[in-house]
Amino acid sequence: MWTGDESTAACLGKKTFASMGLWWFVGGYLATIAALTRFTNGPRIMATTPITEQDVQAALKQLIDPNTKTDYVSGKSAKNIKVDGNNVAVDILLGYPSKSQLEPIRKEVAAKLKTLPGVGSVTVNVSTKIVSHAVQRGVKLIPGVKNIIAIASGKGGVGKSTTAVNLALALAAEGAKVGMLDADIYGPSQPMMLGIAGRPESKDGKSLEPMEAHGLQAMSIGFLIDTETPMVWRGPMVTQALEQLVNETKWRDIDYLIVDLPPGTGDIQLTLAQRVPVTGAVIVTTPQDIALIDARKGLKMFEKVGIPILGIVENMTLHICSKCGHEEHIFGEGGGSRMGTDYNVELLGALPLDINIRQQADSGKPTVVADPDGRVAEIYRQIARRVAVKIAEKQQDHSAAFPKIVVQNT
Repeated sequence: MWTGDESTAACLGKKTFASMGLWWFVGGYLATIAALTRFTNGPRIMATTPITEQDVQAALKQLIDPNTKTDYVSGKSAKNIKVDGNNVAVDILLGYPSKSQLEPIRKEVAAKLKTLPGVGSVTVNVSTKIVSHAVQRGVKLIPGVKNIIAIASGKGGVGKSTTAVNLALALAAEGAKVGMLDADIYGPSQPMMLGIAGRPESKDGKSLEPMEAHGLQAMSIGFLIDTETPMVWRGPMVTQALEQLVNETKWRDIDYLIVDLPPGTGDIQLTLAQRVPVTGAVIVTTPQDIALIDARKGLKMFEKVGIPILGIVENMTLHICSKCGHEEHIFGEGGGSRMGTDYNVELLGALPLDINIRQQADSGKPTVVADPDGRVAEIYRQIARRVAVKIAEKQQDHSAAFPKIVVQNT
């Protein structure tokens, strides 16, 4: 029972209500802090910055084309960049045949673009487009042929013809349309290497239809004579025969015409330089000093006549014993690399001295088709892609874009 006076009771009541109000205030404050803490530590909803074309280009600049050794923006391969909200699409257009590279490049580019913050769908299309490139001044392009590649050596016996046919087949395997011209009038070897027999047809009585094998269009003096018939011709007849083989064959939409030249620096090479539109030349040699002496002469000859050197291929670099696996540089070591350094020319690749290369070429099925998944075939494809890249880097030929002017008397 309360025994105090009324004033004391009133005072105590006021204090009680004040204490309750304070507790309500403190409780509300603590609840607010807790809510803010949960919001801060919990999931956040943040506004993302819109993706721009510059963001896509910046990402592509970080990727290097394994064949050109440049990024896709600097190499002008990135085309049609489109940004729709957070969705990105881009086309990668390669100037060299690259059938085996299309999917790996597509996956690499797509994976890189998916790292962009806030990106939605990513669409990447990879394709190739091979065009004609500049040749010697005053020499017109051959109808149906975009680019001509001369395969040369200063000395015979270095594996030039075998290299030429395998490079042609490697370019075809990468998706290009390829022709093979055997320019060795005195010693044609491509009919045997391609396994082609018979005579070419002439539908109009003026031109020859190319023979075909392994996806290549081919022409050789060997198709027109018996195997054992020697070509006892002087220089003018030989050069005329070469011009006819080049110009009177009905090549059908060829991206690359591979010309297997005879060894040396004689009439055939001079005719090719003066009258045939050559995009570039590849020099084949072995590491041996004797072969390198003549290979250097061949390289200097092309420089004098204004034909670009695309690179050097070193043949018979290393012998691997088929019995024990012992490796030996029986023709010397590093000759092609030193030659490339001396003349500022790329060493495109080096091939081993392998009995299978010889056996497969003799059988009419060169290595690239006989053993397409083998190590040597992959080396040929790598060299072929580098050759095509070197051509793609050259100035394009736009002569077809100019109209022909005909003056007639009326």
